[in-house]
Order: sequence, then C-alpha cells, then structure tokens
Amino acid sequence: MVEKTKDTKTSLSSNNIDIGNLGKCIEDSKRSFLDNDRGPEDPTNYNQLRGRLEASRNKFPPLYRDIDVNPYIRKINEIGEQGFMSILLRDPQRNGAARLMLDIAQAIIQNGEGYNETAMDAFQEVVSDLYDGFLSAEDRKGINPPDIETIPPIVKFGEPDAGPYTWPVDATSSFDLQTAVVNLPPSHSRYGILGWAALGHETAGHDILHADEGLFEDMTEALQSALLSQGIDQYLIDYWTTRIDETASDCLGILNMGPMAGIGLVGYFRGINEAFTGQPRLRNEGPEDDPHPADILRGYLAVHTVRLLSFNEASKWAEVIESETDKDLSTIIIGNKTLDKDVAKKSAEIVASVICTNKFSSLENHSLDEIQNWKQIDQTIVNQLMTIITTANQLPTDFASGIYAAHAVAASVQAALSRDADIQSIFNRMLIILKTMHDSNPSWGPLFIRHPGDMVRELISSFFSKKVS
Repeated sequence: MVEKTKDTKTSLSSNNIDIGNLGKCIEDSKRSFLDNDRGPEDPTNYNQLRGRLEASRNKFPPLYRDIDVNPYIRKINEIGEQGFMSILLRDPQRNGAARLMLDIAQAIIQNGEGYNETAMDAFQEVVSDLYDGFLSAEDRKGINPPDIETIPPIVKFGEPDAGPYTWPVDATSSFDLQTAVVNLPPSHSRYGILGWAALGHETAGHDILHADEGLFEDMTEALQSALLSQGIDQYLIDYWTTRIDETASDCLGILNMGPMAGIGLVGYFRGINEAFTGQPRLRNEGPEDDPHPADILRGYLAVHTVRLLSFNEASKWAEVIESETDKDLSTIIIGNKTLDKDVAKKSAEIVASVICTNKFSSLENHSLDEIQNWKQIDQTIVNQLMTIITTANQLPTDFASGIYAAHAVAASVQAALSRDADIQSIFNRMLIILKTMHDSNPSWGPLFIRHPGDMVRELISSFFSKKVS
C-alpha cells in the first residue's frame, strides 16, 4: 500500500527553534538531484590529458603538488597510453578503476583550469576544515598524532547519478596519491544547501576512523559490548556493527558541524527520496546489501549525537530533529526483520554514546568528543555569521581568527531553515564567504602546511590572548 506523503511544512517548533523553511530546503535538495548538469566531460584522450595535467601542475600549492599531482602524473606516464586505454576498456561502465583514474584526473584539471572556481574553492575549504578539525595537533592535545598521516582530500564536481561520495586514500593510493578525493554533483555548486551540511559524513568520517590504528576495532568491540549489555538482540547488534564506518561518519560530521549536520541530514534524505520515489520521507527499510543504516535509524542517531554536543541549545535541537524523524516513522524493517520502534531508538542512543564518548585505547584513552565537539562558542559564532549572511551588506574581505568553514556552512543552513528565508541568496553568500576563507588558507599557499590548525601560538599567559585576539 502506498503511504500518504507527509506534510514537510514546518513552523516554529515547541521550543521556539525556527525551521519554518525546511519544506523549501527539501525542495531545494530535490531540485539539485533532478538537475541534468553532468559537469566537465571525462578526459579520455591520453595525450590531451597529459598536456592538461602538466598545465595544471603549478596551479596547485607545493603540498598538494608533492603528494598528489606529481605522483599522479608520474603514474599516468608510467602506465602509458596502452595501460590507460586498458583500464578504460576493462571498466566500460566506469564504476571501478576507470572511474577512480578519471576522478583523480578531474580533481586535478578542474582545480588547475579554474572550473567553477568560487564553488570549487568553497568546497575545498569545507573539506579541509572538517579534516583539520580532527587531525591537527591543536585539537589532539594529550593524544598522539594519527598513526596514518591524513591530509585533507582534493575535490571535484561530477557524477550526479552517484551523489556525494569519497574515494578514500586506500583507493587513491593505487595511483600514488596521499589524499582522498571527494565528489559533489555539479548542481551542488549552485544550490542544494543541505547537501553542504552533509559533507561532514563524507569528509570527516571514513579516513579519520582509520587514521589511528586500532580505532576501528576498538569501536566495534565497544559497540558490541554496550549493545549486548543493554539487551539488544544479536541481529541488531550485527546490523549496527557491520555498518560502523557509515554510522560513525554521521556522528563525526555532527561533532564537527553541530546540529545543522543532523537536521541537514534529515532534510537532505527527504529531498533525495522525493527526487527518486516521489515521497519526501526518510526510508524505514534497511536492505541487507546497503552499507548504510536505514534513514530512520540515521535520524535517531543524529538526535542522540546532537544531545551529546556541548552547547546550550543541544537538547532543544535534538528535540526538533527527533520530532521531524518521528513524522516519517512507520514500520522499520532491516533485512527481513521488523524492528520494534522503541528498541530502534534505544539502540541508536547507545550507538551514539559509544562512538562519541567512549574512551578508546587507540586514542590514548580519549574519546572522539574530546577531540572535537560543538561548543557554545561555535554556536555563538554561527549566530553572529547569520546576521552577515542574511543582510544585503557587503561581505567582509577577511574573517576573524577562530571562524572556520564549518561555522559558515552551519550558519548558512540555519539561516536557510528559518521561515521566509531566501535560500538562493544565502547559498550564494555562503560560497563567497568560503571562497574568502580558502584564499587565506595557508595549506593552499606557498608553504608546506599540512594542518592549518597547527599554526597556533602557545602564549605564556592567557592575559596576552586578549591582546592578540
């Protein structure tokens, strides 16, 4: 039986948080996925590609030239035209090795040739900030550096049918890169603002989980133990633990971007589902062959992750996300089993708590929320940025120390969710702000700066911080 479409028009919630424009944001997401723009054509002419790569080489900063561009050029020269064509012929649908090879090429030449420059630099800045937030020495005080050094990925636009995705570094290393490659559909350079809130999942998740040897195993073991001790059935334990990469990536995105990553996820999935099925609802079904948890479970996971954040309105935002998720709740089916609704919510709460707050030996007995958390200062910055984003005043040419890309995206999404907001204007101003931030990012300058967050002066007294802030 086809269920009735639920009303996505939402006004002020009972706790006065304004998401009155959520319905229009969902429509914005739907529009982005129905857009036919496929971006630049794949560079399948070997000799032309080599020339374009060479021309793009010096457009990259020394750091990325050394670890990505030069190694890829050497690899393409090494395999030769015959090897290049062989990879294309062996993967005619371009879903495997050919897709990877061409995506890396696109990331280099799109950046080098200035494709969609403002949006590209904005995209790169968000990705860089989300990585830096978990991996810089400043955020890991008392915790050893990652066992596997992780540099922020390079980015590209393309492959709209696949949506946002990441080639992690263990894939790109086959072409000798030392970073991942992150993709967004080309339409997201023009609209689809909730998709930018979801970037935390792609860019602050998978590689970071594997940056510390043993973290993945520690997390799986802790999760199994916690769920079992709370009487959760083994089939649901197996369901969560076999999807821990995707699950933890949701949590990490929220720790780094705050509640907007949570409510953004709900709205974004509704938009995707409406584009593909006509129903703007979170899916309640979780097929066995889907590595992601069911949408509805991800909604409740977001609820409980937001509750763990360290800012004053965390509980209020969690209530809003829970209310929205509850609107789409029906019969939850994972695999071939029907899941009790209360058990589903309870399991999501346990999973969020373990991933975010459990102290792992692989992190020197620290937790992920000790490395990164959304604090009151973050939300205060967001509230201040919202004023800049929603006015017609000229945007500043620089931003104060301590204001980062995650703040800019969160402020833009929160502004777009507010009743009667002009989503397109907000989106355009967001891109300009992020572009401005990127232009002053030291990792994209003439020096070898791996993590901009490491560039912090250690003052002898906090008295002096008042003078240099």
